[in-house]
Amino acid sequence: MSQVETPQAGDDRAADDDVVALLMRQHGDIRNLFDEVEGSEGDERRDAFRRLVRLLAVHETAEEEVVHPFARRGFPGGEQVVEDRLAEERAAKETLAELDGMDTDSPAFLPRLMKLRSAVQEHARAEERYEFTHIRRSTDAAKLASMARGVKAAEAMAPTRPHPGVESAAANVALGPLAALMDRTKDAVRKAMGKDG
Repeated sequence: MSQVETPQAGDDRAADDDVVALLMRQHGDIRNLFDEVEGSEGDERRDAFRRLVRLLAVHETAEEEVVHPFARRGFPGGEQVVEDRLAEERAAKETLAELDGMDTDSPAFLPRLMKLRSAVQEHARAEERYEFTHIRRSTDAAKLASMARGVKAAEAMAPTRPHPGVESAAANVALGPLAALMDRTKDAVRKAMGKDG
């Protein structure tokens, strides 16, 4: 009988085969980008901030389309866990949208960035504790791999800027062209996860 290796966080294969490991690695990438934005100036800060905005936008879209729907029905109390995470995401998107319109060299930029960083880190810890742990306990390796493929598909089609208030299907419908993008994202996710449209 052969043993099945379990991917570990930090293992490249884990990022491909396990949705929790993939998202945990992204949480690390987000922390590193915050460090890069804070530690740079001028064009370097602008470029690092652009990368941070994009990663946050695609990461949250993937969670909204793949992780949260599973969590809502995948474990007891999942509905409330997701509602709490969506409230945190909405607040972070509002701060991120404010920052997105600012000059990164403005004296007001770094204090607001620090506020965002604190909110994002608190949100990531809550996801890891209340959502990711339960997901890992309540499903098998095949489902974790399927969800990882879904996350990658969602990220490939996700908006690249924050859209506060777009944390639910109802909000997506109200947004017209963005809703179409979200629909294509959902279709790609379902296809990647081996589900019919």
